[in-house]
Amino acid sequence: MEFRVLDLFCGAGGFSSGLEQVENFHTVIGLDFEKYATETFSKNFPKATVICGNILDESIKEQVVKEAIAKDVNMIIGGPPCQGFSLKGKNLGIDDSRNFLFREYLNIVKELRPEIFVIENVKNILNSTKHYFRDQILNEIESLGYIVNYGVLNAKDYGVPQSRERAFFIASKSKFINFPEKHIEIITVRDAISDLAYLESGDGDVISDYINPPQSQYQEQLRGKLLQYHKASSHSNVAIEKLRMIPAECGKEYLPKELHGKQKFSTTWSRLEWDKISPTIDTRFDTPSNGKNSHPFLNRAITPREAARIQSFSDNFYFYGPKVAVCKQIGNAVPPLLAKAIGQQIASELQRDVVKNDKYILYLGNAYTMIDEFVKSGMKVNHIITDPPYNISQENNFST
Repeated sequence: MEFRVLDLFCGAGGFSSGLEQVENFHTVIGLDFEKYATETFSKNFPKATVICGNILDESIKEQVVKEAIAKDVNMIIGGPPCQGFSLKGKNLGIDDSRNFLFREYLNIVKELRPEIFVIENVKNILNSTKHYFRDQILNEIESLGYIVNYGVLNAKDYGVPQSRERAFFIASKSKFINFPEKHIEIITVRDAISDLAYLESGDGDVISDYINPPQSQYQEQLRGKLLQYHKASSHSNVAIEKLRMIPAECGKEYLPKELHGKQKFSTTWSRLEWDKISPTIDTRFDTPSNGKNSHPFLNRAITPREAARIQSFSDNFYFYGPKVAVCKQIGNAVPPLLAKAIGQQIASELQRDVVKNDKYILYLGNAYTMIDEFVKSGMKVNHIITDPPYNISQENNFST
């Protein structure tokens, strides 16, 4: 089966990047309202139609639906903005208008009726406001006639060197789609970035060459021709002096209390640990005071390319826009290797094998698979026999 994908709220394209590593997945449309994110998406997916606009704008919505019909979209993916559920935010929940964008996503689903769709969001959406939003999403998905699986996946379980928990809803017309099995091997920060040049604060270029050979299979897998954005932030002298007080792989407990700052989180001014996974990469990973995002032993925050490696982006995936926009694109993305695992699972479960000869066609699937094939081919039948019985129209020439 070929999957023609519409990526809503696409951002830079992490979800699409992972899916396109799986055979027969092709992203044909991307939508986002961020100018630089859509530029990044356009450059990395040159065959896709990219629309920069707000899904709340009716003209934009009509454009998306029209393009999707023209391109015969049969899969939708996306993560409606979810800052109102962020653990670092104010947990605005039901009163935050941003948390209703999932309905706009489902309105597109209702228009297009794809074979399958996937919603990604922060894990808090499953429990916030006494499960109100979770139940709303499930009710609306099921009312559209889809079979849905939902739960929390952690990127570290799928070859990503980062603990990043996100909620996923996978909905299919024809069957329950299981979540992919977890990987046994854990990928560490060392596995991800140890081959990249050891830069100090302010060092590096937008484009640079590799100076070290790959030191892990993960690095071999992600390497490209050149490095983009392995460029360290220029920190203040005060910030550099603070980092010098913190030993390798340690945190702000080594700073005098008067230098802890106003940040309440215990991980601020903390270094990554070489042989462990990274905590969640967010949009401000370039700021040492933001969290545990400083280099294991160098006196600086990680670079955009180091963060992209920890997110499992290939070095061939280039980002566009000013630095703050690039950091936002990287921090908001679905890790491509997590998306790849989801795509592989979907492909394996929706595989449609058809055996044909001059007397019969054997569909290796279920009744819904057969009906879809009948409708697409225009085939007419006058008898239907089922075992076990399915809820199929009694008309001689049924329609769906």
